[in-house]
Amino acid sequence: MGSSAAVLIFCSLICSVAAQAPVVTVEPRTATIHQGESVSYRCQVKSNIQPVQLEWRRTNNQALLDNVKIGPDGSVMTVANARPGNHGQYRCVAISSAGRSFDNAVLNVKYPPKVLTPAGPLRVTTGDPVAMECSATGRPHPTVTWTRRGSTLHLVTQEINNGHTLKWPSVRPEDSGVYVCQADNNVGKSEAEVELIVMGPPGSPVASVNTEEMTVTEGQTVTMECKATGSPPPVITWSKLRAPLPWKHTVADGVLTLTDVGRQDSGQYICNATNIHGYSEAYTDMEVDTPPYATCLPDQLRLQPGNSLIIQCLAHGSHPIQFTWSRMGRGRLPAAAETTRDGKLMIANVKQSDGGTYKCVATNHIGSSEAMAKVIIKGHLLTSQRD
Repeated sequence: MGSSAAVLIFCSLICSVAAQAPVVTVEPRTATIHQGESVSYRCQVKSNIQPVQLEWRRTNNQALLDNVKIGPDGSVMTVANARPGNHGQYRCVAISSAGRSFDNAVLNVKYPPKVLTPAGPLRVTTGDPVAMECSATGRPHPTVTWTRRGSTLHLVTQEINNGHTLKWPSVRPEDSGVYVCQADNNVGKSEAEVELIVMGPPGSPVASVNTEEMTVTEGQTVTMECKATGSPPPVITWSKLRAPLPWKHTVADGVLTLTDVGRQDSGQYICNATNIHGYSEAYTDMEVDTPPYATCLPDQLRLQPGNSLIIQCLAHGSHPIQFTWSRMGRGRLPAAAETTRDGKLMIANVKQSDGGTYKCVATNHIGSSEAMAKVIIKGHLLTSQRD
C-alpha cells in the first residue's frame, strides 16, 4: 500500500509537469509601419505536449482583414499592403490538450491626414451666425489649422467633437472669401477649401483688397489697391489701425501709395467703403523688413592685464540677425576670446597683446552693418604715471 502511494505521488508530479500549457512568445511585440508597407509576426511556442494548434485573432474580436495572411503552420502572420484598419492589437493563441495560452502584438499603421469640410460655396446673409467645421483623420493624430486664401495667418477656431470650427456670431460682407483647412502629421498633409459668400442688402458696399498680407523692404514704394461694389458707388477711404497713415502717402481711385516706407510703417491698413446702405471693410497687413544698424556698448574700453573684457554688439533691424566679430589688422580674434549668438565678445583675462580695434558685423537677409570698439590695455606702471 505504501509502495502504491509513492507511485501515485511520483506519477502525479510527472503528469503535472507534462500537462503544462504551451508557452507562447510573439516577435516583434510592437511594429510601426506606414500605410502600404508590410510586416510579419512570428509566434514561437514551447510545449512538451503535441499537437499544438495556433490561431491568430484580433483582441477586439473583429475578423482579420483580407490582407492578413497566415503561414502554412500557423506560426507566421503577415500584414501585406497595410491599411488604417489593420491598426491595433493581435493575439497568437496556442491550444493543446494541456490547455491554452497566448501572447499579444501591437501594429501601429501610420497614414497621412484626410480632411472633411462642408461642401461649398456657403451662401449666407449679412448678420447670420455661421460655423464651418473641419475634421481630419490620420495617424499620428494631425494638427488642423484654418487660414484664409491669400494669408498665412492661422485663424482662431473652436474644438468641438474632434473638429475645428470657424465661427462668426454675425457675418459681414468682408468675411466673404475662400477658407482653407489644412491637416498635417509627420506622414503628410491634406487640405480642402470652402468658399464663403456673404450677401448683403441690395446695393450695400462690399470692399476687397488686392492682397491681405505683404512683406516689403525699407525704402520701397508700396501700393495697396482697394475695390468696392455697391449702389450708389461707395466712397473709399484708407486708415491705419491704431495710428495715422504715414505722412508720405497718397490716395487716388482707391489706391493707397506709401513712399519710402520704414519699419514704423508696419501694421494693418484698413480700406473702408461706405454708401447710404452701410459700410464694408477690407484689411492688408504690411511688414517692413529693415537692414540691421549695429552699435557697440561700450565703444571704447580701457583695461589692465588680467581684467575681464565684455563688449555687447547691439543691432536694430529685422530678425534673425547674426553677429560676427573680428580684430582690425589681424582678422582673427585672440585665442582666449569667446563670442555668443546674441553678439557678445568676452575675454576672461586680457593680455597686453589683446589691445586693438574690434569690429562687429551684424547681418540679416537684407543687408549688414558694422560697429567698432577700441580696447586699450595699459600696465600698472603706465597707468600710475598717467594719473
